Amino acid sequence: MTINRRRFLSGTAGLAAGGLLAGTLGTRHALAQASASMFKPEEGATLRLLRWVPFVTGEEEAWNANTAAFTEATGVEVRIDQESWEDVRPKAAVAANVGSGPDMVMSWFDDPFQYPDKLVDVTDLANALGEEHGGWYDGLEGYARQGDKFIAIPLCAIGNAVCYRDSHMKAAGFSEFPQDTDGFLELCKAMKANGTPAGFPHGKAVGDGNNYAHWLLWSHGGMTVDENGEVAINSPETRAAIEYAKALYETFIPGTESWLDINNNRAFLAGEVSLTANGVSLYYAAAKDEALKEIAEDIRTTNLPVGPVGKSVELHQTSTLSIFNHCKYPQAAKGLSRLHVSGRPHECLAGGCERLLLSGSEGIREQPGVDLEPGARALCQSFGIAAAQRLCRPARTGIGGCDGRLCSRRHVCRSGDRTTHARRGHCQRGAAYRALLPLMDRQRRPIAGAASSCRSVSRKAG
Repeated sequence: MTINRRRFLSGTAGLAAGGLLAGTLGTRHALAQASASMFKPEEGATLRLLRWVPFVTGEEEAWNANTAAFTEATGVEVRIDQESWEDVRPKAAVAANVGSGPDMVMSWFDDPFQYPDKLVDVTDLANALGEEHGGWYDGLEGYARQGDKFIAIPLCAIGNAVCYRDSHMKAAGFSEFPQDTDGFLELCKAMKANGTPAGFPHGKAVGDGNNYAHWLLWSHGGMTVDENGEVAINSPETRAAIEYAKALYETFIPGTESWLDINNNRAFLAGEVSLTANGVSLYYAAAKDEALKEIAEDIRTTNLPVGPVGKSVELHQTSTLSIFNHCKYPQAAKGLSRLHVSGRPHECLAGGCERLLLSGSEGIREQPGVDLEPGARALCQSFGIAAAQRLCRPARTGIGGCDGRLCSRRHVCRSGDRTTHARRGHCQRGAAYRALLPLMDRQRRPIAGAASSCRSVSRKAG
């Protein structure tokens, strides 16, 4: 898809008729002009951007509207290539290493650290945005900054929270949702006894499965590697997490070993499970379907319980914007990046993106006058409580399971005939193997200044 002036005129007309741009078109134009004045596009500039396929229509419309406003203000045509979640990573890596292809990439987690020397230094833009919007949340900043240098722009995170049926929780004998892991286990036992069980993915669910697996490990004080980058998965804390996972699994609906990201959504909306963890898309899928109105009104969301570690530790899918060194028009790319960070989250928070994406900037996140439904409240507020964790591991290894591997290993460790000691050994061998990968490429460097895997998020001043 290429956005030029002609597409801008036809596209914004349709969006305006649909109401999306009501009250925002002027704001978009002003932001686009401000971005162009701060980073003046090169003569004859064109851009090609690679991004993941949007999860909700509203997010895609807001993204395209911002891009169209940038084209209108600058004359820079922008081609947008959309790929599935898992396909963005290899395609971006190829582009970085061969020095051609897309100029920019909207990627996941620590992907920029796979090829930091292939990316444009965007420290000037990141610092300017941080000062303008009140600073970055540490959780998202950790995926964009290497030492004192920003190699990507913190963009957003997909909030994840426990989604449950309020009436089913109360029918199980609980007036309020438990705040700790012990109480959570008792709730799941009671809900199973009532025929309204819980269910979390244990298969290859890249998003929901990893959120769940990381919470299990981190909430019990476990970590995949320590502050020095040494494999630390084989620990008493990991053993405690595995034992808890085994007990929790006994309360689940059968079949979660094969679940992908979509399966817990389907099971919840079909009434097969009454408790899971998901993004806000689960709530809005029910809210927009008249046949699911009863379920939507009964949905409540809350943060995952606090475990023995004593603080809230959660994983949320984070996304950043990077500019490749082979981009011929880096000023234009910086201008477009600035617009997407400054312009899009306002509509997302107000509902234009169905609140799927949460901004990593404190100032943008705290917009006044936003009415949060009970089914979306915790998801929209979760980023300031326990946002995306900054993992401690050498670049390129994926240690911590953001690529789906911790989730699949958690499945092996949780089920089967192995002893707990053997299960920990299986996880350790996998983590150790990936810890050795950077040694095969001496040019790869550890993430400077990374902290513990159990690091909680705090706000950083602008």
